[in-house]
Amino acid sequence: MFPTPVPRLTPNSYAYERTPLIKPTGFREYDARWLFGEELNLMGMQALGMGIATYARETGAPTTIVTGHDYRSYSGSLKLALVSGLLAGGMKVLDIGLCISPMAYFAQFELDAACVAMVTASHNDNGWTGVKIGVERPVTLEPAQMARLKEIVLSSAFALPGGGSYHYVHDLPERYLTRLLDRPQLARRLKVVAACGNGTAGAFAPRALEALGCEVVPLDCDLDFTFPRHNPNPEDMKMLHAIRDAVLESGADIGFGFDGDGDRCGVVDNEGVEIFADKIGVLLARQLSAVHPSALFIADVKSTSLYATDPVLKANGARVEYWKTGHSYMKRRVAERRALAGFEKSGHYFFSQPLGLGYDDGLLSAFAVCDVLEANPQCSLAELRRQLPTTWSTPTMSARCADEEKYGVVERTLAEFKRMMTAQEAIAGETIRDIVTVNGARVITSDGTWGLVRASSNMPELVVVIESPVSEERMHAMFTAVDGVLRRDKAVGSYNQAI
Repeated sequence: MFPTPVPRLTPNSYAYERTPLIKPTGFREYDARWLFGEELNLMGMQALGMGIATYARETGAPTTIVTGHDYRSYSGSLKLALVSGLLAGGMKVLDIGLCISPMAYFAQFELDAACVAMVTASHNDNGWTGVKIGVERPVTLEPAQMARLKEIVLSSAFALPGGGSYHYVHDLPERYLTRLLDRPQLARRLKVVAACGNGTAGAFAPRALEALGCEVVPLDCDLDFTFPRHNPNPEDMKMLHAIRDAVLESGADIGFGFDGDGDRCGVVDNEGVEIFADKIGVLLARQLSAVHPSALFIADVKSTSLYATDPVLKANGARVEYWKTGHSYMKRRVAERRALAGFEKSGHYFFSQPLGLGYDDGLLSAFAVCDVLEANPQCSLAELRRQLPTTWSTPTMSARCADEEKYGVVERTLAEFKRMMTAQEAIAGETIRDIVTVNGARVITSDGTWGLVRASSNMPELVVVIESPVSEERMHAMFTAVDGVLRRDKAVGSYNQAI
């Protein structure tokens, strides 16, 4: 019988080599994320593989599964440990090797596999690992499914019939690029910065953009899992500022930033202005709704209020719904609502047919932005940006908060906002008009300024976003007010970046 996983072990010990280590908090809302060595060992990853196989059989999913891994010093070893568990559970494993997450999702369609287990920690610091898991395409697990998987793994309730098989699919990345580029080249010659933060996308993004017809200026595209300049995170201002500098130095038309596993895309315009991904989504929605009248779009709760107020979207008859932040939530909502596309402030974009297959793909997103410029040959991206109504918004800020504490902090913060609304008590000088609770607490004042507090789905952090359609001063005032409520809670730590 395989040993039951434990939540902590002493490294470099007999027990560490004989017992699966899995910290329970690594099973997050829709992903799995751990610090390798401290919170997860190889036997723990093997147990996860057994759990995924058991859960897939329990749901009646076909037993073929795609797996791949990102570029970190330990990712290949962890993937093979995962594979050993999948094989014990009787899965037919299709290993596509080093890849970005969209390749694994694409492989589910290309190789006719229902399931996927992509070993990646995305943009997290080196030292982290994780797995993005799905048992039906194109969606990944949601909270109830993750809870069941966690129950199976932590109780060692595995069904292990054996009989699995292993197949290495060496040419999947080429097949993915061939399908991605099965479209006309750009007629407009664009000069683009392709910034990859030394993450896995560096092996693929420059060549894909060159094949599209762009002149590419590569930035941090050599694979280096130490991430020597900054993490590959296109929401992080360090990465965005590096892209800005490269755009201005090279005279590029646009700068793209790809995250560690290539499923997100950040954008800097030709004037070096970082356009947060939610507003790029508005530009994309404008373009798409002109071609597809009355199209439905899904935006995550961190995103700009422009999706609801933009006059061009209204004129095109576009319909927009706000939904929970997180790639699994958004993928599933886009699929369930048969939306044309979904947009997250983090840079996850989801395009349904005929634009895509419903999963998040940073390269496809970059191609879509290039198509907007192609359709507006007389305009620079900065000029298109200036055509949007002006709002002032913060980057996505994260305050340290333990996984065991963060959801309680959000509940207490929401309760305080509700108390203030009932008492007609002002926040940042304005009364509260509404509180959106689809994911955390998005408190909206009478002048349209809003602030969001939610628990991060994959890190021990709270997420804070502020936007005002009135002024930069109102944005700062709202941040001060929201932060003041948070600071009453001793569990809340410092921010990763400030405005």
